[in-house]
Amino acid sequence: MKAKDNLFSVKSTLNLRGNLVSLDTPKVMGILNVTPDSFYEGSRTTSLAHIIVKASQMLKEGAFILDIGGYSTRPGADAISIETELERVLPAIEAIHKTFPDAYISIDTFRSVVAKAAVSAGASLVNDVSGGNLDDQMFKTVASLKVPYILMHMRGTPETMKTLTDYYHLLNDITAELSIKCSTLKYLGVADIIIDPGFGFAKTIEQNYDILRNLGYFKRLKLPILAGLSRKSMIYKRLDSTAQEALNGTTALNMAALMNGASILRVHDVKEAAETIKLYQAYKG
Repeated sequence: MKAKDNLFSVKSTLNLRGNLVSLDTPKVMGILNVTPDSFYEGSRTTSLAHIIVKASQMLKEGAFILDIGGYSTRPGADAISIETELERVLPAIEAIHKTFPDAYISIDTFRSVVAKAAVSAGASLVNDVSGGNLDDQMFKTVASLKVPYILMHMRGTPETMKTLTDYYHLLNDITAELSIKCSTLKYLGVADIIIDPGFGFAKTIEQNYDILRNLGYFKRLKLPILAGLSRKSMIYKRLDSTAQEALNGTTALNMAALMNGASILRVHDVKEAAETIKLYQAYKG
């Protein structure tokens, strides 16, 4: 991390269901997909019983947040209706909330209708991969729900984002695009915003590593940073392997993200991420 990046005072707390949570120690967000076509097969859950078993395992291993997604945003994934997405995520959220009432749940969606229903069912955060691009009601909805919002940087749609990787200045452009949205969210009354630079979304592999190398640059937004690197193609394509074989690479890059300023790691493998944070804390002293 550049020394000048440490000059920015980053918000280090979140209000989750009335609890003021400190991010001084980085947190783990565990990925639970209720989809048949997510890019990493190990994240898919097939039944409510399986969801509860997986959620229990993640919480025991150190997950602070469980991220529930019902719409795959991988390139080439099938589009689904709002009704299908609701049918996938609501039973999962309700079951987890009932079984683990103290657990924090986020809803991974770009649809405001789904976000609203999910929060009513027990979700405490909204994780929007489109950063509001795909639903013009999302920002107003999150403001009305009074929950933290994860603002990810993406251009276009999952179908078109690979063609939208031209930047005049990568870090400046991403920061500017996020900054405009942060201003709108704050104006609407959203109190807690988390920044996600969007690894793999409208970025080339080389650009992903440039962002990771300079993650501290986004501290000028003075908001917590989430790193979503887990098992992505920027790892397995560099290693000539597959998403299934990318755990070791994920751990390596998660450590780099922590050293460069990440406050939250979004991962498929909670135990390994929690151990990485423990070792990072020991290294930091």
